[in-house]
Amino acid sequence: MERLDEAQADVLAPFADPANKVGGGRVLNIFRTLAHAPKALTAFLGWGNYVLSRRNSLPEREREMVILRTGWLCKSGYEFAQHTRIGKACGLTEEEIARIKAGPDVPGWTAIESAMLRAADELVTGHFVSNETWAALAPLGDKGRMDLVFTVGQYTQVSMMLNSFGIQLEHGDMADPDFAR
Repeated sequence: MERLDEAQADVLAPFADPANKVGGGRVLNIFRTLAHAPKALTAFLGWGNYVLSRRNSLPEREREMVILRTGWLCKSGYEFAQHTRIGKACGLTEEEIARIKAGPDVPGWTAIESAMLRAADELVTGHFVSNETWAALAPLGDKGRMDLVFTVGQYTQVSMMLNSFGIQLEHGDMADPDFAR
């Protein structure tokens, strides 16, 4: 952090704190890169904290399913690697992560899980949730459906930034071999 100007160092300082939940004292590559626009990073963190917090009504495991599907569809290796680790911590299995890549129509998903993955597909590819999928998401309630759209939108944006800025995987993360195909 020695080559940073004062505004960049200030915005990254909380990440260097070992008590920080996001990096545990390590400044992640995404934040190192986004610090080149410190005011944008500050605003980005505010919204991102909503999406990843308990204020988001999606259960953690299902939220991670949607994030992983979005990262997969956006071909974001960094996003997929990061959230594979986070998803496992939230209860996803290796087998479920493989099924997330395969999509909403593979056997094994509950009706609501399939609808959530389908909504991610529709939002990433067509920027709109179909009436049929919206109805299938009714068990989430209005706030849950909105939070699903917010989550896919946030991680589509994150994936675009990661891909466009060429942000490298974190030390110890492995690229999914299916991205090479």
